Amino acid sequence: MKLSVKNMVCQRCIMVVEQELERHNLVADSVHLGEIIFKDELSDEQIAQLKIGLASNGFEVLDDRKAMIIEKVKNIIVTLIHGSEDIAVKRNFSDIIAQQLPIDYNYISSIFSSTTGITIEQYIILQRIERAKELLVYNELSLSEISYKLGYSNVQHLSTQFKKITGLTPSYFKSIKDSKRNPLDQL
Repeated sequence: MKLSVKNMVCQRCIMVVEQELERHNLVADSVHLGEIIFKDELSDEQIAQLKIGLASNGFEVLDDRKAMIIEKVKNIIVTLIHGSEDIAVKRNFSDIIAQQLPIDYNYISSIFSSTTGITIEQYIILQRIERAKELLVYNELSLSEISYKLGYSNVQHLSTQFKKITGLTPSYFKSIKDSKRNPLDQL
């Protein structure tokens, strides 16, 4: 049995879900971003209790097929941008998404846009800018290094998108950096 879970965007989320499973004496075969896989079927009562427990931690068990697809797409993008150190390689996100989800990419793109109100490309840009904010706050890399790391063709491209999304230049953001980051599950 597989449950799709909304708002699982990081390793800490996985830990919280695993703790919730323990609290309910449930054993999962595996817990990954956006999904819990059980060897056996859960009872309706177990599922209901787990849904309540997960909701208290900001997660939601998804029953709708389209919502599951959208959550999987988001998790793929978050993992590629935030969970990888080698984003610098030019990536064709549509190919990666199509490869990981055995569904027609045009269909995925269509339901993503109609449900979220933004395109997959816009979501990728939001995630890249959020990652750029994170790297700027750490203050370990130059803007040129951040640009390369996030797969931008040049610093100007990153700066233009950064200012369009945040209203600030990366340099100014770096100087004020407090309380300007957004939680990933709210993008």
